[in-house]
Order: sequence, then C-alpha cells, then structure tokens
Amino acid sequence: MGPKRISIFPLGGALLFPGLQLPLHIFEPRYRALVSDALARDRMIGMIQPREGDPVSPPPGYRGPELFGTGCLGRIADVEALEDGRFNLILEGVGLFALVRELDVTTPFRQIEGMMLPEREDDVLAAVERAALENESKRFAIWLGYRVDWDGVGQLDDATFVNAIAQIAPFDIASKQALLEAPGISARAELLMQMMRFASTRRDPDDNRATLQ
Repeated sequence: MGPKRISIFPLGGALLFPGLQLPLHIFEPRYRALVSDALARDRMIGMIQPREGDPVSPPPGYRGPELFGTGCLGRIADVEALEDGRFNLILEGVGLFALVRELDVTTPFRQIEGMMLPEREDDVLAAVERAALENESKRFAIWLGYRVDWDGVGQLDDATFVNAIAQIAPFDIASKQALLEAPGISARAELLMQMMRFASTRRDPDDNRATLQ
C-alpha cells in the first residue's frame, strides 16, 4: 500500500493508539473545518504531535510547527455538533502511520502524505512483565492521587492495558512520542516503567498528593 493523504490534527501531549478512543473538544475554526471535511468524506483524522508550539509572531506562509515522524490515524466514532459550530467527538484509533511529507494545500488545516505502518503480531507480555507493570502502575497511581478500578484493569488484554497507560499518563511531549514509537508492547511496557519510576523520584517535597506506603 502506498502513501495515504491524511488531514491532521497536531496536538501536543495527546496520543491515540489503534483500538483505543480519544475524546476531543474542537473549537478552533481551522479544526472545525477539519472535522466538517472529515465527516463529509471518510471520517478519518490523523493525530500527530508537533515538536514545539506556534511562535508568537509566525512568519508569512507559516503552516505550523514541525511535526514528529509518527502519528495515529483515527476514525470519528461519535460526534456531537454544537450550535455554535464546535464539536465534541470520539476518535477511535485505526493504525499508526509514518509521516512521508507535508502537502502544500489551501485548506485551513494541514495535510500530509503518510505511510500506514504494519500491525505487530507479538503484542503480548510475559506474565512477569504484566505483573511488574501492574505493580509499578499502582505505585504511580498512588503517587498521582488517582483512583483506579484495578479489577477492571485486570480484565484488559496486554495491548489495551499498556497503550491505555501510555495514552493517559501525564508525561511530557517527547516522552509520549517515545512511547508511541516503541517497537512493540514489551518495549513500551519497559519504557513506561522507567518513566514512572523517574517521575516519582522528582517529587516536590511540598506536593500534597497521596504518599506511597
């Protein structure tokens, strides 16, 4: 399969993985146009992170910040059109793509050529890996002060469990991108544990979040 034309929503800190869902509130005019266009065509939107934010004074012809090389194609699974033109929608991950090149377009939203990446067939963890990640995730959730239904988490398959943590964990943009690009579930799980351990060692002494016992 050759490159695919993809209309993109560059959003730092927002990851989407195949098979998972991402709720979005769309209010900027250019992205309202993006959603309207997607609904009129194939309901597809590419989520990809920008490497940095927009400059204070964009130069003439500026299209937006440089993009990372990997994103996730999502399909609009549910949408609520509000009276003022905004949208609430649920985007469901279809597959990862590699950025080939950005296209020169007249639309208010950016478009690229992307190559869809093959799905991995080894997306399972060894029992010891799963147990280690569950234990580290519980410690991290306590540190953050999150309440988690761990019985429900235990029912998730390995890929959903790992990718859901990667999608919602409050890491910086570069860290989130590293998780997205990790070569498989086992590598992503190991990277997640490293990030959670590192984050919890940098705790502010005045932080009032729950403490580990």
